[in-house]
Amino acid sequence: MRTGSARQGGFTYLGALFLLALTGLALAVTGDAWSVASRRARERELLWAGNQYVRALTAYRDQSPGARQFPMQMEELLEDRRFPQPRHHLRQLHADPVTRGPFVVIRNAQGRIVGVRSGSEQAPMKQAGFPAPWEHFQGRPRHADWNFVADESMRPPA
Repeated sequence: MRTGSARQGGFTYLGALFLLALTGLALAVTGDAWSVASRRARERELLWAGNQYVRALTAYRDQSPGARQFPMQMEELLEDRRFPQPRHHLRQLHADPVTRGPFVVIRNAQGRIVGVRSGSEQAPMKQAGFPAPWEHFQGRPRHADWNFVADESMRPPA
C-alpha cells in the first residue's frame, strides 16, 4: 500500500507543478498586455499634455499687449502678469508622461518658449493616425521627435 500512496503523492506533486507553471505563464501574458496598454496610455497622455502646452503658448502669444511674443519662463503660462488682472493660460505645469519628469523646453532664436517635447529616447508605439496638427509625428523614431510647437514656422513639414 505504501507504493500506491507514494505514486499518488508524486502525481499530486506533478499536478501542482503543472498548475504553478500555467499560473506563471498566465501572469506573464497579463503583464505583457498591461505593459503595452500602459505605454499606449502614456502616449495618449503625452499627446494631450503637449496639446495643452501648445494651446497655452498660442493663447499667451495671441493675447500679448503690443507685439506678439511667447513667454520666457514656463511659470508665465500659469500666471500672466502682463495685464492688470493676471491671466491663467495653464492650470498647472504638466510632467512628461513618458519620462515622468519635466518636458524639454523648445525655444526660438530670441530665447522665448515656443514649445515642448518629451525627453524620451524610447520608440513610440503609435506610428500613424495622428490628429491634424501632429501629422508630422508619423514614423518618428523617438518620443523626443514629437515636438509640440506653437510657432508654425518652427514645425517640420508633414
